[in-house]
Amino acid sequence: MARILQLDTAVAELVNDGDTVAMEGFTHLIPMTAGHEIIRAGRRNLTLCRMTPDLIYDQLIGAGCARKLVFSWGGNPGVGSLHRFRDAIQNSWPVPLEIEEHSHAGMANRYVAGASGLPFAVLRGYAGTDLPAHTDTISTVRCPFTGEELAAVAALNPDVGVIHAQRADRAGNVQFWGITGVQKETVLASARSLVTVEELVDELPAQPGAVVLPSWAVTAVAEVPGGSHPSYAQGYSERDNTYYQDWDAISRDRERFRQWLDTEIHGSERSPR
Repeated sequence: MARILQLDTAVAELVNDGDTVAMEGFTHLIPMTAGHEIIRAGRRNLTLCRMTPDLIYDQLIGAGCARKLVFSWGGNPGVGSLHRFRDAIQNSWPVPLEIEEHSHAGMANRYVAGASGLPFAVLRGYAGTDLPAHTDTISTVRCPFTGEELAAVAALNPDVGVIHAQRADRAGNVQFWGITGVQKETVLASARSLVTVEELVDELPAQPGAVVLPSWAVTAVAEVPGGSHPSYAQGYSERDNTYYQDWDAISRDRERFRQWLDTEIHGSERSPR
């Protein structure tokens, strides 16, 4: 059953050096504040998994938390490159970064296989690319019914899955809606999970289209209003487009990035909104 914890306590208990950590949320409900707490906790040698690494992984990489990135696309959405990510790849700053690249469909299927307790997933994909030649977690299988050769991807089972959601009740049942992506699969595939939420409520109200993660599937819940900023939480906040634009200039320069870490992460309990 999920425990209700403070964010710093949850990160201290659930995220260890060397863990494989998946922080999911697409455009919406990105667990930014949880990522900042991981930086603040000084975690190192993490394997970071995410279908679409954006600002939060740029920040984690720049802070020296990551040794490997497993992903299917990376960028500052609507703006350009992730400059801390590029610096790590091109110049090994602040530490060398290994990468494992997949397609979106491949990553999604890896989470589904992990959540389903299966060793791999089968899909039509990767044909005509050189990703299988460079990626140990991509292979092929032959269909026993038709003889067709199909792509196969290894299940992804992170040590820790982290997501943000709109609500949870005090028993730890989580409710979220909007663009739901692979958040459910991330939690179910992970050995441990942390869900930050906009609010804790006594009872989850009916919500059309909502996904509910039962308490028994979640390790810990932390109430973190605004925890997805600068991304948005449908029904609670809007996307902060200026933040994404400002990040481009901050992330281009190592010294400016260090100043950002000092003032916005280590100099405060939470990054300001």
